[in-house]
Amino acid sequence: MKMRLRRNLNNPQCVDSFVCRMCGRGDDDEKLLPCDGCDDNYHIFCLLPPLTDLPKGNWKCPKCVAEECKKPAEAFGFEQATREYTLQSFGEMADAFKADYFNMPVHMVPTELVEREFWRLVSSIEEDVVVEYGADIHSKEFGSGFPMNNGKKTLTKEEEEYARSGWNLNVMPVLEQSLLCHINGDISGMKVPWLYCGMVFSAFCWHIEDHWSYSINYLHWGEPKTWYGVPSVAAERLEAVMKKLTPELFEYQPDLLHQLVTIMNPNILMSHGVPVVRTNQCAGEFVITFPRAYHSGFNQGYNFAEAVNFCTADWLPAGRSCIDHYRRLRRYCVFSHEELTCKMAATPEKLDLNLAAATHREMFSIVQEERKLRKGLMERGITEAEREAFELLPDDERQCDKCKTTCFLSALACSNCPERLVCLYHTQDLCNCPTEKLYLRYRYTLDELLAMLHRLKVRSESFDSWANRVKEALEQEEGNKIGIADLELLKTEAAERKFPDNELLRKLNTVLKDIERCQKTSTELLSHSNSSEGRMTFAELKSLVETMQNLPCVISQLEQAQAVLRTVEDFQSQAQTLASDRDWRRDSPPEELHSLLERGAQLPVLVPECETLQGLKEQGLWLAEVRRTLGTEGGERQEVMLDVLRNLMEAGCNVPQSVSVETAMAELQELLTIAERWEEKAQICLEHRQKHPLSTLEAIVNEAQLIPVKLPNILALQGCLTRAQAWVTDLEEIQNGEHYPCLDDLEGLVAIGRDLPVYMEELRQLELQVASAHSWREKATKTFLKKSSQHSLLEVLCPCAKRRERRDEMEALDDPLEDSDTNTLGLSAHDLRDPAAIVMAFKEGEQQEKEALLRLQTVNMCKSGQNSAGGSSLEEKENGRWDDAMETDTSSHSENSVTENGNHTPAPQVCVCSAQPRAPQLRCHLCKDWFHGGCVAFPSLLPSSGSPENPLCWWDWDSRFLCPRCQRSRRPRLETILALLVALQRLPVRLPEGEALQCLTERAITWQGRAKEALETPELQGVLQRLQELKETLRQEAERENGEEKKVRSSVIVLSDSEGGEGEEGVIDLTDQKSPKKKSKESNGTQAGCENGINKKSNVTGVASLLALLPLLKGEVVELLPASREQLEELQLEGDLLEVSLDQSLTIHRVLQAASPPPTDTLRTLIQIELIEQRRSSRGRAKDSKRKRKSHRGGSGEGAGGRSLDSSESKKTCTLKHSTPPQLPVHTNPEIL
Repeated sequence: MKMRLRRNLNNPQCVDSFVCRMCGRGDDDEKLLPCDGCDDNYHIFCLLPPLTDLPKGNWKCPKCVAEECKKPAEAFGFEQATREYTLQSFGEMADAFKADYFNMPVHMVPTELVEREFWRLVSSIEEDVVVEYGADIHSKEFGSGFPMNNGKKTLTKEEEEYARSGWNLNVMPVLEQSLLCHINGDISGMKVPWLYCGMVFSAFCWHIEDHWSYSINYLHWGEPKTWYGVPSVAAERLEAVMKKLTPELFEYQPDLLHQLVTIMNPNILMSHGVPVVRTNQCAGEFVITFPRAYHSGFNQGYNFAEAVNFCTADWLPAGRSCIDHYRRLRRYCVFSHEELTCKMAATPEKLDLNLAAATHREMFSIVQEERKLRKGLMERGITEAEREAFELLPDDERQCDKCKTTCFLSALACSNCPERLVCLYHTQDLCNCPTEKLYLRYRYTLDELLAMLHRLKVRSESFDSWANRVKEALEQEEGNKIGIADLELLKTEAAERKFPDNELLRKLNTVLKDIERCQKTSTELLSHSNSSEGRMTFAELKSLVETMQNLPCVISQLEQAQAVLRTVEDFQSQAQTLASDRDWRRDSPPEELHSLLERGAQLPVLVPECETLQGLKEQGLWLAEVRRTLGTEGGERQEVMLDVLRNLMEAGCNVPQSVSVETAMAELQELLTIAERWEEKAQICLEHRQKHPLSTLEAIVNEAQLIPVKLPNILALQGCLTRAQAWVTDLEEIQNGEHYPCLDDLEGLVAIGRDLPVYMEELRQLELQVASAHSWREKATKTFLKKSSQHSLLEVLCPCAKRRERRDEMEALDDPLEDSDTNTLGLSAHDLRDPAAIVMAFKEGEQQEKEALLRLQTVNMCKSGQNSAGGSSLEEKENGRWDDAMETDTSSHSENSVTENGNHTPAPQVCVCSAQPRAPQLRCHLCKDWFHGGCVAFPSLLPSSGSPENPLCWWDWDSRFLCPRCQRSRRPRLETILALLVALQRLPVRLPEGEALQCLTERAITWQGRAKEALETPELQGVLQRLQELKETLRQEAERENGEEKKVRSSVIVLSDSEGGEGEEGVIDLTDQKSPKKKSKESNGTQAGCENGINKKSNVTGVASLLALLPLLKGEVVELLPASREQLEELQLEGDLLEVSLDQSLTIHRVLQAASPPPTDTLRTLIQIELIEQRRSSRGRAKDSKRKRKSHRGGSGEGAGGRSLDSSESKKTCTLKHSTPPQLPVHTNPEIL
C-alpha cells in the first residue's frame, strides 16, 4: 500500500551547446526553453504561438504533447487487486498504512481529521493515494458475520436466537413482510448479503440500490464508517447537478451513477441546492437507506460490515418507477417487476392485508397499462398471439432488444426474426418485417389478469367484513348478547386470514381475556374455603359483578355472583349498625360482636367491616389488659415490670386507634417516660463514671419507689446502697476494735468499696493506708529476701519449725519449704489477727525449730562425706586435680557402693541436688549436711578487696559455711531491721510480716544480750585479749619485714609477660630469705603462676598462697573451759538460726575456731573450690583476647599491674603436681606455726 505523488522532474543542466530545434541557432540563451519530456530546446519566440516569457513549472514541447495524447486513456474507478488477504493480514496492512500516514496510533486519529484529509485527496490533482477495499464479498461463499442455520456449525442456544432473529441480514430479505421472499433463487447483493472489509480512505461512490430498493448495512466491528445521504425527493436534483458539472462523463455513459465510480464533495452538492446529511456509523449500528436515496461514504479505518437489500409493501410504486427509469437508460434489470407482482397476486391468501392491498393497487395499474398496450397492437393489426411462460426462460432470452427490460406479461416477436423480441413500449423498434409476421407472446390473458385482480380485492376487502361483524358483536345490548363461542370464531378467523394487528382485534382479545378471567374468578368465588388466603375483597367482588354485567356475551355464573354480593351487603349493614349504635369500649366485647365475626369468617370475600369488628374486639381486650396491669380495677395500683409497660405500648400501637385507646396510651406513655427517666438516672449512677455520695443515692431510691413500676436499675442501685451501708458498718467495726485493723481486712474493704458506685470519703483513706502497708512490705522484702528467692517474707521471718531430713530426687533445686504464709506459725487467718497468739506461736516455733534442727543434725551426721567407690586419691585432690576427681567421682557414683560382704546398699543422698557425695564438697555448719562445690555458693576465705593483713590469723578466715536451707535470707543487720520497725510503728495497719519481724527482733535482741553477757566473763575477755595480742604481734612483724624488703608489695606476686622471667614484674617467689622454701628457682616461676590453668588475670595467687600455709598450722591458739565451750556452742547454734547478722555471732565463731584445731580439710576444700571456679571462668574467655584486664579479686592487689600473656602463653596450663604452690612470706611464730 503506497501513496504516489506527482513531483517536478525538471532537472536542468548547464550545457553551452544548446540550440533551438526550430531555428537551429544557439544564441539568446536566456530565451531558450528546455523541454521536461526530452532534451530539446526552443526559443520562446520560435514557438507557435510565441511566448512572451519563460513559463513557470513543467513545460513540454509540442512533440512530447502529441505523444502523450496518443496514449490510451487510463482506467478510472476500481481495479481488481492481485494479492489475496486474510482478515488478519489485511488488518495489519490497514493499521500500518493509517499509522504511517497520520504518524500517530490508529485509535488516536480524530474522525474529523480523516474526513478533511479524504476530501482533500479527492480534490487534489497532484497527489495520488492507492488503497484497497474488500468489497462485494459473497456471504454464501465466504461466510456471514451473523449466525446461520446452514448445518455447517452447531449453534449454541444464544446463537440460535440470533440466527432466527429478523434483524439477521440473512433472514431479513426473506421475511413474510419482504417482497423479495417471493423471488425464486438467490440474488447476490439483494437477497444474499455482501461483506465489506475496509481500510482508511476506502470509499463507496454516489449510488442508489438496484430497483431503488431499501438497503441495510450493519458494522460488525472496527473503526467507524462515514455516510453521506441525499433524500429520494432530491435524487433528480443530484443527477442534474452531476450532469451539469461533468457533462463529458454522462455523454458517453448515461447510467454513470449506477456504476459506483462517481464521487463528488457534498459541499459542492449542497452549494447547488442538493440537501445532504451525514453520520458516522460505529460498530454494532445499523444504517438503512430508503428507495432512490443516493448515498456515498468512506471508511475511517480497518472495519468489517455486511449489507443486504429488502423490499416492503410501500416499495411497489417506487419499483415500478425504477423500471420506467431503467427503460429510459436502457439498463438491465435484476428481476422482473411484473413477474414479482403477478406471483404475489396468484396467492393472495398468503399475503397479509397490508401487502395484499398494496399488491392490489400495483396490480391494478399494471393491468390497466397492459390493456392499453395490447389495444395498441390490435389497432396496428397484430392479431396473432401465443402463450409463453416467460418465467421459464433465461433473462437474456426475454429482454427487450431496445430498452433491455425483462419481459413477463407480454412481448412482441417476429417469425422472421426469432432471436429478437421487444416490449410493448418499443413495438416499432423490432424489425422492418411485414405486420402479418409479427405476433404477441403473452403470459396471461386479460381475463386471467382481471380474475387475479378480483381475488386480491376480495383478500384486501375481507378485513372490512370481519371488522363489521366484530363491531356488532361487541356492541350488543342486554337481551341480544351472543355466546362465547361466536367471539372465539371471530378470533380464529382473524388468525387464519392473517389479519394485521388492529384496534378491533386487540379489543376482541381483551374481551375474551376478561371473559376467561371472570369465569375463573367466579368459579373460585363459588367454591371458596374458610381460609382467608386467596379470598377476594368486597371491592373486587363488586368489580367482578359489574364486569360480568358489561360483557358482550352471556355468563352463566352471573346470578350466583349477584347472590353472594347481596349476602355481603346485608352483613355490612349489620356490622355498621353494631359499631355505631352501641358504646361498649369500656366493657367487654358483646356476644353479638363474636357472632358477627364468625359470620364474616364464613363469607367468601374479605369485608372491610370484619377488620373494623376485629379492631373493636382488640381494643376492648387491650383496654382490659391495661386496666388489669395498672391495677385500676381494684382502686389501687400495683407495681408492674418495665418490660410489661413497653409490651403494652407496643401492642397499643397495633390496636386500632380510638379515644379510649389514645387516653390509655397517653397514661402508659407518661408512666413509661417517668420510669425510663429514673432508670436513666440510676444507670448513670451505676456506670462508675462519677460516683455520687450516699445521700444522693438514698434520695434517688426513695423518690423512685413512689413510681408503681419495678425498675431494674433502681433495684440494682438499692442493692448497691445496701452494700455501701454495710461497708460503712464493717469499717466502723474494724476501726473501733481493740487493735489496728489487719491488712487483709482493709484490702477486702478497699476491693468492695471500689466496686460500689458510691462516693465514700473513708475509701480514699483506706487506699492510702493499704498503699503504705504494701510499700513497707516491699521494703522489707527487698531487705530480707534474695533475688529469685522462692521463700515468702513471712516464711523467712518466722522460725522454720519443720526441718526436712531429706529431699526427693525429682524436686527442683530451690523449691521453697512446704510452709505457706498462712500456716507458717500453725495459725489460722483468725488467729493471725491476735498479736498475743502470734507471739505465743512464735515462741513455740523457736523451740520447735531448735528441736527439729538437732534431729536433723543427728541424721546428717550419719552421712559420710567420702564415697567408697570413688577412684580419686587424696594426693590428686591435694595436688590440684580436683576437676579430674570430680569427673571420676561423678561417674563412679552412678553405681551403688559395695560393702565388704558384697551386699548392695544405696549411696546416701546429699546436697540440694539430692545426688550422691562427690568431691569437692563441704558440710553445712548448722544442719551438718554435705553440699557439692558446684551446687551452692561457698564462702571466700579472703576478703573481696584482696589479701588479708595477717593471713596467718587463720581463726579470722571466713570458713563458716551455711547452706541455702539454713540461710534463707540476706540476714540484714539489726540496725536496718530497727529502721523497718520504726516505719512499721507509723502504720495504722497490722501486717503478719510486721508481727513476725517484731518477734524476730525481740528474739535477736534477747540472744544478743545473752551473747554479750557470755562474752563479758573474765575467761572470755582474757581469750579475746589473747587473740588481739597475737594479731597485733603478727601485724607488727609483717610491717617490719615489708620495710626491709620493698620489692615485695604484697603476699602474692603475679606472673611476668615473658617465660624467661625478664620483665618489670618478676616470677613468683614462694619464700623469703627466712623461709625454708626458697629453693624454688626463677625458671619455674611461670609454671607456678599458671598452675591449674589459671593465669595472672584470675587473682589466683592470693588464694593459692594459703594452700602452702595449711601444713604449717598447729593446734589450738587459746583454751576454753568445757562449760564455756558448751555455752558458746549453744549460743552459736541459736545465733545461726536467726535470720539477722550480729557481730557477737562472728566473735563467738572466731573464739570457738581459735580454741579448736585448725580445720585443714575444710580450708583446703574451700581453697580448691575457689581455684576450680577461677580456672573455669578463665577457660571461658576468648582465645584471641589480648586486652589487659584486672582481676575480679581486688583492683590494687596482686596482679593489678601485670600485663596479659600472649596468645601462645594464654593456652598453657599446668597442675599443682609439677610445681610447689605459691606461698605468702611466712614468719614463723611458735604459737601459731
